[in-house]
Amino acid sequence: MVVKCLKHILVVLFAFFTFVTPSAIKAQDAAHNAEVEHHESKEEGLDPAKIIMDHIKDAHEFHFFTIENKENKHESFHATIPLPIILYIPGKGLKMFSSSKFGHEGELAFEGYKFNEAKEIVAVDGSVVYDFSITKNVVQMIIALFVLVLLMTSVAKKYKTGAGVKSAPKGWQNAIEPVVMFVRDEVAKPNLGGKFQKYLPYLLTVFFFILINNLFGLIPGSANVTGNMAFTVVLGVVSFVVILFSTNKHFWGHIFWFPGVPLLVRIFIMLPVELLGVFTKPFALIVRLFANMVAGHIIILSFISLIFIFGSMSAVAGWGFSPLSVAFAVFIYLIEIMVAFIQAFIFTNLTAVFIGQAFEGSHDDHHDDAHAHHDVATA
Repeated sequence: MVVKCLKHILVVLFAFFTFVTPSAIKAQDAAHNAEVEHHESKEEGLDPAKIIMDHIKDAHEFHFFTIENKENKHESFHATIPLPIILYIPGKGLKMFSSSKFGHEGELAFEGYKFNEAKEIVAVDGSVVYDFSITKNVVQMIIALFVLVLLMTSVAKKYKTGAGVKSAPKGWQNAIEPVVMFVRDEVAKPNLGGKFQKYLPYLLTVFFFILINNLFGLIPGSANVTGNMAFTVVLGVVSFVVILFSTNKHFWGHIFWFPGVPLLVRIFIMLPVELLGVFTKPFALIVRLFANMVAGHIIILSFISLIFIFGSMSAVAGWGFSPLSVAFAVFIYLIEIMVAFIQAFIFTNLTAVFIGQAFEGSHDDHHDDAHAHHDVATA
């Protein structure tokens, strides 16, 4: 009964933090925008920092490209998909409209609301506004979740009909089955022992959800969801909750009363270090995924920006440097595809390691391991 309740709680937490965090996601964007505006040049021209930050930050629209009208900048064509703005005003209720009402650059006010310098929606008269808008990061997470559910259910239906069991795997089964087997045999079993089946659904969900978002982030015009700190924080917090619920008395006993160590060393050295280690584990998960996914996008855009930087100095230099810049950008892009798989594996593997450390040393753990080795021997 307790296990079922815990599963329901984790599902609710995962769903809540995944879909109801637009305001949290904007916190990172506010810092990005403030930095970009601080470094913006007053002269017109290419601003690589702004272009890069606009790509990796969240937004209220999907922007693909712009065809500028040099004679009249306001008549430039912007290929965008506007997203819904959802505001809650105390005493007035909900208000919904398209983000296109604010203009492409967010320079317009609409019905008493506008973007401030940090790209947050505020009321012109200064009244309180709660923003629950659907941003491009949220949209892409929903799409990734839809793809994940559709893919896994279609594969599961094939197994129910006997495909892949009584006959050779077909279609997506050929791609999904080796990955599932890899996560089970190389991640779950070595780190979780006899309890691997209990945590395998969570580990597989995390792995595929991160992988799909990593791959979607490499599509031009899409959102770099895994390169957003709010997204990785939510995943880290959910894993932290799973780790805490997996702990036992042996785990906490080694933290608060480390055996075989003098009393003063236990209290003043080991206790603070061990307690800090409890919180550094999810922090490592959060920062590692965020930093690696952001770095790749910045490097690719930096190489592309070099073409226009050299071109602004000389047309010959711009055209001459283009082949080299494109070659490096394509090379990094191919590496990023590999990094997308590696980072999903690392996050999942470290989560399994931390969970295994949480219940390591208990009597039940050794009992389950003995059963697991017996099952393997008799299989």
